[in-house]
Amino acid sequence: MLGQEIKKLVVYTIFLTIIILPMLGFTGGAEFQAKRAFVVLGVGVALLVLNLIVKVIRGHRPLPEHDQPSITERIADRLHQIPKIFTIGPLLLAAVIFPLVANNYMIDVGITCLIYVCLGLGLNIVVGLCGLLDLGYIAFYAVGAYSYSLLNLTYGFSFWAALPIGVVLGMICGCIIGYPTLKMRGDYLAIVTLGFGEIIRLVLNNWDDLTAGPNGLFGMKRPPLYYPAFEEGGLEMVTYYLTSLPGLFYFILVIVILTTIGVNRLDKSRIGRAWIAIREDEVAAELSGVPTTWIKLLAYAMGAGFASIAGAFFAAKLSYVNPNFFLFMESCIVLCIVVLGGIGSIPGIIIAGFILIAVPEVFRELEGFRMLAFGAIMTTMMIIRPEGLIPASRRKRELHHRRDEAERGSK
Repeated sequence: MLGQEIKKLVVYTIFLTIIILPMLGFTGGAEFQAKRAFVVLGVGVALLVLNLIVKVIRGHRPLPEHDQPSITERIADRLHQIPKIFTIGPLLLAAVIFPLVANNYMIDVGITCLIYVCLGLGLNIVVGLCGLLDLGYIAFYAVGAYSYSLLNLTYGFSFWAALPIGVVLGMICGCIIGYPTLKMRGDYLAIVTLGFGEIIRLVLNNWDDLTAGPNGLFGMKRPPLYYPAFEEGGLEMVTYYLTSLPGLFYFILVIVILTTIGVNRLDKSRIGRAWIAIREDEVAAELSGVPTTWIKLLAYAMGAGFASIAGAFFAAKLSYVNPNFFLFMESCIVLCIVVLGGIGSIPGIIIAGFILIAVPEVFRELEGFRMLAFGAIMTTMMIIRPEGLIPASRRKRELHHRRDEAERGSK
């Protein structure tokens, strides 16, 4: 065991050296900043050594006859016993105060984070609950954006009138994409969903008469709010368009809250349990009476519906859409949010959405190395904490049970 851990330490040290020295050593010019780079590298190596020492100490302890929860697990259990109002309340208060104290750039980044959180929650239904790897998820985002854009520009539909139509169209597209994949698994499922996602993007890019092709559509109206007001002629409904960034932030915040409640309710419903049964063992679920065909189609449809809502808001916020906004890389980012946060974990996806979208903006000066750091973070997380930042309780038990069995077998 000690030899394996030392090998890992050497590999991780080389890995950190390759990443940290170019990123921090050459920041701000061609001259190599040795002090800054080696200080950060030393901190990273020290953390790896500390992790090695902890693992070695744990490895020399005798295995208990009965599994006892660790300190972190007991702390987590204590935190779960705290009423949710004391944990969710401060977070909501901070979200409400944020636009009042932040500048426009920070508010815009916050809006982008919330859009990706909404996308991550929708993909969580397909990947996290039902276990279907979807690499073309961003196509439903595009369907929602273009649905609102075309309905608003061509027929004059308001945001609220076009939103349900866009959601229905997104769900129909989800079923169309999902139906051919019902009998597929693993790599084949991923390739087919990737192909469908690219097909939708190429259709939007080449159908000039409808979508204006690569030039995109522009001029869509912002989301309106209606409220009564007394005018000279009496009581009238006044239309207020959300043109300011704080107003748009609060609007997408409400959408994310409603999406979180909806996904949480689906997770705890009978349908959610059927999705989890399919994820664990589709054959056993079908033999138990679960209508796997319709349940899997429902997962695709629900995930596509949430993505369409985010897409409609995105188009209304920018008043411009372009097929290049919906590249395959966007699907990868959303999938990374789900995996990094914890498959099936709603709090983890929310935190991962802010980390993967906001942190690159903080380190914008390292633009040439952002994707390298992105890949390094994902690789390290999957090695050190494969269950995610805040794993779902069911998923965490599965992974830890497999890990404990592997450790017992090696000993």
